[in-house]
Amino acid sequence: MSSNPLIPQSKLPNLGTTIFTQMSALAQQHQAINLSQGFPDFDGPRYLQERLAYHVAQGANQYAPMTGALALREAIADKTAELYDYRVNVDSDITVTAGATEALYAAITALVREGDEVICFDPSYDSYAPAVALSGGVVKRLALQPPHFRVDWQAFAGLLTERTRLVILNTPHNPSATVWRNDDFSALWQAIHDREIYVVSDEVYEHICFAREGHASVLTHPQLRERAIAVSSFGKTYHMTGWKIGYCVAPAAISAELRKVHQYLTFAVNTPAQLALADMLRAEPEHYRYLPEFYRQRRDVFINALSDSRLELLPCEGTYFLLADYSAISDLDDVSFCRWLTTDVGVAAIPLSVFCADPFPHKLIRLCFAKQESTLLAAAERLCKL
Repeated sequence: MSSNPLIPQSKLPNLGTTIFTQMSALAQQHQAINLSQGFPDFDGPRYLQERLAYHVAQGANQYAPMTGALALREAIADKTAELYDYRVNVDSDITVTAGATEALYAAITALVREGDEVICFDPSYDSYAPAVALSGGVVKRLALQPPHFRVDWQAFAGLLTERTRLVILNTPHNPSATVWRNDDFSALWQAIHDREIYVVSDEVYEHICFAREGHASVLTHPQLRERAIAVSSFGKTYHMTGWKIGYCVAPAAISAELRKVHQYLTFAVNTPAQLALADMLRAEPEHYRYLPEFYRQRRDVFINALSDSRLELLPCEGTYFLLADYSAISDLDDVSFCRWLTTDVGVAAIPLSVFCADPFPHKLIRLCFAKQESTLLAAAERLCKL
């Protein structure tokens, strides 16, 4: 063995194992109920599983086209037209990716150049900033304040400079469980319409939206969608996060640049799973149409079960997460509180501060309710004893 091993200089020196991995490992170590990492503890549709087995047996086991299986892209185009009244080009505007995380990375890498500024809204999902950094960009963050986490559009305008290249938004929003309105997209357009600024709209929870007016997508805004990449996730929609299949919708010129990254990142995505998803979209569209009610029921069960706790629950308009203020229970910072909650109480949660670059003074934790009712009730019983 060499006495002088080469140790590469890190491109992400301040980045370690994600809090999601840490908390899940801690939950497993202490046999805690895991409400931290965002994945269901129930399986996806039986029909989808059957179609996967069918396509494997039929020999659909070689590379799919780099842009995605045609049957799936056609089904995505029809679904987009149905939901957002926007007919995209099957050949040029849709790219199937290895999960939404790859879609986000490919989108950011395709658009951000050395020295470009990228605006994110904090708290923000943890994959955005590393992708920007690896592309040589600079993240500028606009802090959103609880309990409603609305964008201050005057403050947003103050962040814009000649170097602003990209805005990354997320609706329904992880971790705050809030949603954008059409008025927000109108305000965004007014702020950037006369600048060369692109938009990445992370809409992986598009079908888990409880707002009365439904999910507001960048794809419904005629001007913004001409400079935007919308990112979606089949894992979130079909309770199959381990399948790691997502997709991007973007105009042809933007998609062409995104695909240049995608083809050397993963090239193509699991073929039989793509074909199974295409079948699912065609045969059982009621699944995604019913998803808001499916998760609303779980949210309400969990909220009702926590009614006797000392946690103060924040409004939940979308995603399968619920924020809770624990200030009536403990003076610990949120990271320490979540570790204590896991080791001593037996419930794992995520501290909200990890989604923010600047100090986050609020005592908030994120709880995932994409769980069986029995799981939620057992967790609530423990939390109500605090």
